[in-house]
Amino acid sequence: MGFLRPHAERIYALLRIMTGFMFLHHGLQKLFGLFGGTPPGAPPFIIYGAGAIEFVGGALVLLGLFAGPAAFICSGTMAVAFFIGHVAPAGGNILPIVNKGELAALYCFVFLYIAAHGSGIWSVDAARGASKRS
Repeated sequence: MGFLRPHAERIYALLRIMTGFMFLHHGLQKLFGLFGGTPPGAPPFIIYGAGAIEFVGGALVLLGLFAGPAAFICSGTMAVAFFIGHVAPAGGNILPIVNKGELAALYCFVFLYIAAHGSGIWSVDAARGASKRS
């Protein structure tokens, strides 16, 4: 897809922004009961721990403020969510299509990519010149 190569940085920025935007909503759901409310039966460490990481981490990735470290923490959170929330209840079945963990697995690897790439253009870090120093 050579015709998209000139737009790679803008496409990456859109990926980062939309990933943060969507992840932020999971935190809003857990912490504030929005968008269908807090998941029923979820333990407090999921509601407050994962919810806080989703809310704050999603906002940081969305804004491109310390997006690399924030995305790394979000990636780890999604890896833990995949194993605790999907693999364990499915009797140890690791296939995402079987254990219904596609979203957690996808978030894990998208956040890992964002952690490796950093904030990029259209970010607070770029505006304050942080990406040039690192």
